[in-house]
Amino acid sequence: VQLQASGGGSAQPGGSLRLSCAVSGLDPYVIGWFRQAPGKQVEGVGCFSISDSKTHYVDSVKGRFALSRAEAKNTVYLQMNDLKPEDTAVYFCNARHILTDYWGQGTQVTVSS
Repeated sequence: VQLQASGGGSAQPGGSLRLSCAVSGLDPYVIGWFRQAPGKQVEGVGCFSISDSKTHYVDSVKGRFALSRAEAKNTVYLQMNDLKPEDTAVYFCNARHILTDYWGQGTQVTVSS
């Protein structure tokens, strides 16, 4: 099982970035994103249900972030708009299959002026 995360980088406040997570080796039920800011605990950002395309987000990103499915199988995008300095964190892709969680490598997102 492999999770390939990409798309991190730097942006100014109010800017946008798009992350992608490509899962291979299994068909996950859910693909999600978590993040960890310096000195803080890991926080769930959002998740995408593969079967019905339902999405859920943490309150702090609602209306700014959006998850969508790419054409490639088991690939999900996290579109991040109106970025804020508090969005700065290492973002991790997660895939859930039955009772097992799989994790990709982290990708850094830095929001600063």
